Amino acid sequence: MCQTPFLNAFPLDADGVCTACRGGLRGFDAAYCLAAYEGGFRQLIHLFKYGRMQSLRQPLSRMLAEALPRDARFDAVTSVPLHWRRRYQRGFNQSELLARDIARRWGAPYVRMLRRGRSTASQAALTNAQRRTNVAGAFSMRRSTMGSNGAAGHHVLLVDDVMTTGATARACAAVLRRAGARSVTLLTLARVDRRLA
Repeated sequence: MCQTPFLNAFPLDADGVCTACRGGLRGFDAAYCLAAYEGGFRQLIHLFKYGRMQSLRQPLSRMLAEALPRDARFDAVTSVPLHWRRRYQRGFNQSELLARDIARRWGAPYVRMLRRGRSTASQAALTNAQRRTNVAGAFSMRRSTMGSNGAAGHHVLLVDDVMTTGATARACAAVLRRAGARSVTLLTLARVDRRLA
């Protein structure tokens, strides 16, 4: 379940599941986040991501680990990839840095499973439909260090910095599912409350 509020007349059913999750539109099995993407926490993420303050990596990943249930188990941890141009400009992939720390804390291997084959426009100013179109076909599997089967049969934890509509995570999860992942769980620092967006 995405645990994300939606702007509609009946956002959640009696079990707290939204329409998108009931219809299987999310693509991932569960999603966890540390906080809402607003106020001081949003500024902190911006300092880490755009201000290149990599010193925030350790405290953010330590807090992020608290968002996962204690009994969660994963065969591998991976991250949403940046296109090589954006990675070069920024100097690092913030999601990968967080994912590597989470993998270490959880005792699971970090594996770069996904690649971004084409550069995409920033998702920030796009509508929900535009976000889905923007990332459609942008991701694919890369050669995995887990052997020739890649994600096959594995419970995968996918890490990103922020979830807005879930379009990027859904596109990545679809690729992992096609590669045979048994489950895909999303973990993000923050999520946007779409009721306020």
